[in-house]
Amino acid sequence: MAVAGRSLSSTSRLLYSSPSAARLVTQSRCTRQTLHKHGRHYYSTKNSKSWGVLSGILDIRPEVADAVASNAPVVALESTIYTHGKLGNDLDLENIVRKNGAVPAVCGILNGVPTVGLTPDEVERMIHEGAKKASRRDLAFLVGQSLAGSKMHGGTTISGTMVLARLAGIRVFGTGGLGGVHRGGENSLDISADLTELGRTRVAVISSGCKGFLDIPRTLEYLETQGAFVATFADGRKGDIDFPAFWARDSGTKSPAVVQTEKEAASIIYAQERLGIESGMLFANPIPEEDGIPRDQMQSAIETAVREAEELGFTGALNTPHILYRIRELTGGASVPANKALVRSNVARAATVAVQLSKLIQSTSSSSQIKSSYTFHTPATSSIPALKVNVTEESKASTAKHDKQTHTADVLVAGSVALDLSCDYAGGVSKGGGKQVSPALHTSNPASISQSIGGVGHNVALAAHRVSEDGQVRLCSLVGDDIAGSTILSAIKLSGLDPSCIRTLGNEYPSARTAQYVSVNDADKNLMVAMADMAIFTTHSFPKYWDSAVSAAKPKFLVVDANFSDADIFTFLQSGKRHGATTIFEPVSAAKSKRLFPPLLASSSSLHPSSKKKAIPPAGLRLYPHATLDLATPNQHELEAMYTAARENEYFSTSTMPGHIGSWFSIIDAFGIHGGAREKFVYLTSRELTDAGIPLQAVSLLPYIPTIITKLGANGALLTQLMKREDPRLKDPRHAEFILCRTDTGAHEHSHVDVGGVYMRLYPAVERVPTQEVVSVNGVGDTFLGVLVAGLNMGGRVEDLVDVAQQAAVLTLKSRESVSLELVGLRGALREAVSFSQGRG
Repeated sequence: MAVAGRSLSSTSRLLYSSPSAARLVTQSRCTRQTLHKHGRHYYSTKNSKSWGVLSGILDIRPEVADAVASNAPVVALESTIYTHGKLGNDLDLENIVRKNGAVPAVCGILNGVPTVGLTPDEVERMIHEGAKKASRRDLAFLVGQSLAGSKMHGGTTISGTMVLARLAGIRVFGTGGLGGVHRGGENSLDISADLTELGRTRVAVISSGCKGFLDIPRTLEYLETQGAFVATFADGRKGDIDFPAFWARDSGTKSPAVVQTEKEAASIIYAQERLGIESGMLFANPIPEEDGIPRDQMQSAIETAVREAEELGFTGALNTPHILYRIRELTGGASVPANKALVRSNVARAATVAVQLSKLIQSTSSSSQIKSSYTFHTPATSSIPALKVNVTEESKASTAKHDKQTHTADVLVAGSVALDLSCDYAGGVSKGGGKQVSPALHTSNPASISQSIGGVGHNVALAAHRVSEDGQVRLCSLVGDDIAGSTILSAIKLSGLDPSCIRTLGNEYPSARTAQYVSVNDADKNLMVAMADMAIFTTHSFPKYWDSAVSAAKPKFLVVDANFSDADIFTFLQSGKRHGATTIFEPVSAAKSKRLFPPLLASSSSLHPSSKKKAIPPAGLRLYPHATLDLATPNQHELEAMYTAARENEYFSTSTMPGHIGSWFSIIDAFGIHGGAREKFVYLTSRELTDAGIPLQAVSLLPYIPTIITKLGANGALLTQLMKREDPRLKDPRHAEFILCRTDTGAHEHSHVDVGGVYMRLYPAVERVPTQEVVSVNGVGDTFLGVLVAGLNMGGRVEDLVDVAQQAAVLTLKSRESVSLELVGLRGALREAVSFSQGRG
C-alpha cells in the first residue's frame, strides 16, 4: 500500500417551457429538484444565470429554504394582511410561529421579485412605498413589469400566497379569513380567487372559515365542486360542528368534516400529498371563545353593511373593503380586536399543524416519496460539457441497484466532492535542442487536460459502492449551481452512486462554488503547482439539513471527512450516534485532521492546580465507552497532527470532564502500560515506527477513538484498538501476539470497568509497487477506507479486512481513476474475509 494521497433545502428553481409544464418536485429531507433533459439531471436551489433576464425571478430566503429542505416545520404567511389589512403593525405573527416551533415565511412581491421569507423591515418598506394587492392573476404582471423596468411591490392575498408557498415547497399556510362567494354571487359571479386556488394548489390553509358577510353555504358548495377538502377543528366541542363565520364561532352551516387535533390534520395533509392529489385543503379554526362576537350581534351588523353596500353600488374589489369598514363602525370597533385574535390563533394552530406534519414525515420510512414544490421543464439554455464516464456491465448493474433502492442507506458518507482537472504539459524543445520538461511561465503551453470526479468523500463512497454487492451507499455533500456542479451530478448518477443527499447551493449563498482542484504537471507528470477551491464546505453550515439527512438514511455506518468545519463534523457525528450508526472519521490532511480536536471551552473553575481555567470538551466529542467516534483512518502525518492538537488543547486530562464517565487518564491508566512500553511497541511494530512515535500517539488517542488504522504507505497499516473486557481475542491464542496489554482488575483499584486491553497489529504491505507502475496516488487512502467500510457493513471484523482494503488501494495506485474500476474484482476476496470473520464468531 502506498502513502495515501488526496485528490481533492434548497430552494426551488423556476424554469419555463410552456404553460402546461408546471410540475413541482422536491424530495423531502434530501431535497432534490430534478430536470430531465435527454436523460441528464440538473439539481438546483436557485435561478440559473443562463436564464438571462429571468435570473432572480423567485427569491426563497435561506432560513426558509433550509427548513423546507430538511422537512422542518414552516408556515407561510400572507403579506396583504400587513399592506392592506389595516390591523396595525402589532400582530407579531412571525414570533407566534417561532414560539410554536416553526419557521415563518412571509410571502410577497418585493420590488418586482416574488419573495418567500420577507423580513419585517421589508414588509414595512412595502407598506410605506405602497403595494398592489396581488392574487394569482397579478403575479406575472408585477414580475413582468419589473423585468421591463417598472418595479412594484405586491402584497399577496391568500391565492397569491398559496402560489408562492407551493413554489417554495411549503405545505401549511396560516391566515385570517378566506374569500368566498359573495351574496348574489349566483348572478354576479363575484367569487374569490381563493376558492379556485384551493381547487388547484396543494397547500393546507388554516383560517377562521371565510368572511362572515359572504354566502357561506354557496362557498362550501363551490369548494366541493373544486375538489378542495374542508374541515373544521372541533376545538373541544361535541356533536355537529358548524363551519365558523370569521368573527363568530358558528355560522349555522354544518362543516363538511371535523378534525379533533392538529395531529389529525397533519395526517390528512400527509395522506393528500402521498396520494398526489393536487388540490388544496381548508382547515377552519373557530375564533377563540373569549374573543368571538355573538352570532346574532354580528349578523345584524353584517346585514346592515351588506345592504348599504348594495344601495351605494359597491361591487367587485371595492365591495369587501367597504363592508369591513362599516362592520367595524357598526360593532363599535369590536370587530378589529376579534380579527386580530383570530389571525393570531390561526397562525399558532398552523404552526402546531406544521410541527406535527414534520414529525410525521420524519418518522415515516417512506418519506422519500413525499413530494412538494414545482419543477418547470425547459430545454437546456446552455451546453454543459459531458464528463467521459466508462459505462461497464458493473456500472449498469449498479445503476439498476440504485433504481431499486429504499430511502435508507447502509453506508452514508458525508464529505467532499470536487471536479479535478489535471493539466499535463506536453513538453517541448529547449533553446539548446534538448527536451523542455517544464512549461514556460507567463504564457500558454500545450497540454493534455483531463477531468475526473474526486473529493475524499466521493472517493470513499464510490469505492464502497463498487465493491458492494447489496449494500446501499449514499454520498452527502455540497455543490454549487454551476457547470462543475452539473457535471459532477451527471457523472455520479451514471456511476450508480446515490446522489440524493448532494445539496446544490444557488447564488444566494456566497462562495457557493463547486469545489475544484486544478493541478499543473510537467512533462514527466511531476506536480509543479496546484490550486484548490474547497470553500463551499467550510463557509456554509446546515446542521438541521445534515441531521435530517442522517435521520432519513438511518445508516449502519457513517463516514465523515474533515473537509467540513469542525462544527459540521460534530453535527454529523452526534447525529450518527443518535441514530445508532458506527461513526468513522477520515482526516483528509494533517491540517484538517486537527478539526477533530478544536480548542476546549473554558470556565472560571480550576482543572489543573497550575491552571485557572477549566477545560470543557465540545458537545461533539466524548470519551469511551460513550465515544462519539468509533474509528479513524489517518496516515502517519495526520495521526501526529491529531495527537498534537489533542495534547495542546488539553484533551489529555487527568480530571473528569463534564458529561463524561472517568477521565482520559483513567482509561489510559486502565491499560496498565507502565514500564517497558517502548520495548512492547518495538516488538509489535518496528523500531522505525516506534522512534516516529506512531504507536504511542495511537494509544494516546484510543480513549477518544477506540479503533485507529494508521496508513503507513509502503510500510503497510497499523491497527490499534481498545478492546472491551468481553472481547474474544483476549482468550484466542491466534491473537495473543497482537495484544499490547491486558487490564488487570486486581492490580488497579480504579481500573476502567469497560476496558479489557489494547490490540496492536502491524499489517505489512500486500504488494510493493515499483515506482514505474505507480500511475497516481490520488484516492489511494480513500479507496482503502471505502472497501474497509463495505466489509464492515457485510459483517466483517476490522482485523480481517485490512489486507483486502490494502489490495484495493494498490489497484487505485495503478489506475488513472481516483477509485479503480477494477474494485469489482475484489468482491470475492471481500466475501472470503467476511466469511472468515463470521466463522471465527
